[in-house]
Amino acid sequence: MSDRNVSRRNVLKGAAALGGAGLVVATAGGEVMAASSKLASKNTPQPYTSMFRRPPVLLPSEQGVDEKGPYQKYCLTQKVGRASMVPGLTTEIAGYNGIFPGPTISVQQGTRTEVRIANHLTVQKINGLPFRTVTHLHGSASLPQYDGYANDWTVAGNCKTYKYPNWQQARTLWYHDHNHLSTAQNVFSGLAAQYHLHDPYEQAQLPQGEYDVPLVVSDMAFNADGSVAFDDSDHAGFMGDTVLVNGVPWPKMRVKPRVYRFRMLAAGISRSWRFTLSSGEPMYIVGNDAGMTPKVTPVQSYRHGVAERYEILIDFRKYKVGTKVELRNLSNKNNVDFANTGKVMQFEVVADSGAPDPYKIPTTLDLGPQPFTNRGAIEVNKLTPDMAKARRRVRVERKHGLWTVNGETWEDVENSNFQRVLGNPKPYDVEIWELVNESGGWFHPLHIHLIDAKIIGRNTTPDGKAHPWEGGGKDVFYLGENETVTALMQFTTGDGNEGGRYMVHCHNLVHEDNDMMIQFAVGDVNMNDPVTSDRPAGDDRDEQPAVYAPGFPLGS
Repeated sequence: MSDRNVSRRNVLKGAAALGGAGLVVATAGGEVMAASSKLASKNTPQPYTSMFRRPPVLLPSEQGVDEKGPYQKYCLTQKVGRASMVPGLTTEIAGYNGIFPGPTISVQQGTRTEVRIANHLTVQKINGLPFRTVTHLHGSASLPQYDGYANDWTVAGNCKTYKYPNWQQARTLWYHDHNHLSTAQNVFSGLAAQYHLHDPYEQAQLPQGEYDVPLVVSDMAFNADGSVAFDDSDHAGFMGDTVLVNGVPWPKMRVKPRVYRFRMLAAGISRSWRFTLSSGEPMYIVGNDAGMTPKVTPVQSYRHGVAERYEILIDFRKYKVGTKVELRNLSNKNNVDFANTGKVMQFEVVADSGAPDPYKIPTTLDLGPQPFTNRGAIEVNKLTPDMAKARRRVRVERKHGLWTVNGETWEDVENSNFQRVLGNPKPYDVEIWELVNESGGWFHPLHIHLIDAKIIGRNTTPDGKAHPWEGGGKDVFYLGENETVTALMQFTTGDGNEGGRYMVHCHNLVHEDNDMMIQFAVGDVNMNDPVTSDRPAGDDRDEQPAVYAPGFPLGS
């Protein structure tokens, strides 16, 4: 085992020591840890009694233009904060700038960003160990040393500056903790937030500003004192009884009779969702993990796994002022459902003194040109199977009590001195990967770092193709019970410095921590070494006060 790794035995012992926080529940496919909150009735949140709120938008601490073009610099501090999540009590969270979700970062395509992240956390309350952090910008084609490699951790008192190219097409990304063995605890504690990449094509075709709304959806459980209750001692997953949207339990949101765009992120630990509207009206899928979809797809409901991002349009012009519409969760097989986990949030249509909304819901979207085509980059929707230079099989399963990928775990990677790889495509190569769930009844949201991929096959649909809502590019693939997904992808950072190692793992974060993660390499396996190329350093700066963009009215 790598000398940079702490003992798995100690981590798992720390997690299990909570005991009693959860209850092992049998599902059709196996067992999962679930928890009912221990709150008194006066402290128990009720659906649709708290107002919706948006996370603040972080402004850059510096911006300008240099010889490489425009850039922006941001500063974030990982620190303890107090959140009002349940009535009458406060909940201690570990968040970016001490809030959950963390602040949204919003940037324009082609503007490079540097995000300096300082770790001011000390002890992870859930496992009692020193609070180490790793930040992954999920959806970014970053170089390995800035991709949030699981062993590239920042200890308390240190900081790391992550560099992001932002050359890709517009999309909803998110940044979250990725520290090996405690990703689940750290994200559950609050280290998660959205990051929006804009381009002129997206800005011309989809709602913006007040009508472009981030939704960070998660589930949580609480102890009697308002602290979070988490237990992964069964190593199978964790599901709570309280649904949070942007950190608010079952919020109500005032909306105008206009078309709204919602950036839906499932940021929980293990639960999957099936969203629908109580009115029976359709939602329109306009975006996926990798940005806009070529075709706009109306759906009555859709399946949404951990870490997937879907952008949906809801047309509130259809409703009279005063109408209340619920966003509901129909759930999926092998979730553990509680009394109110079928509810998500409520919309109340209010009067609008402005002119009627002229927006016309499109049937197709123009994604614009793919950057770096001169270097060989191909827009994901234009990939075809005949371009593939290799075909690989990636199998997720529980083996001898361990969560594995192709029978291996991250401990095998560590024991190889990080040299063991699933595959080693060259920069700009195209490949077909068959993603196979052979773990019985479990479902797995499988995440492949670096790439955008197109789903070209799914063994459980009537026509053997992707589900209607899965158009466009993906980087998380919902592998339901005994499902196989065939994905077509290209390997590039869009940078002249391509090369290095990237992770593949289950985004049920308990599975990832126990130990369902391996890696692949693009080009030179040791190029841009993610652990040694740009190490975190001591934090010798005073904490910078956060500056946020002007917000929107409460409830919007």
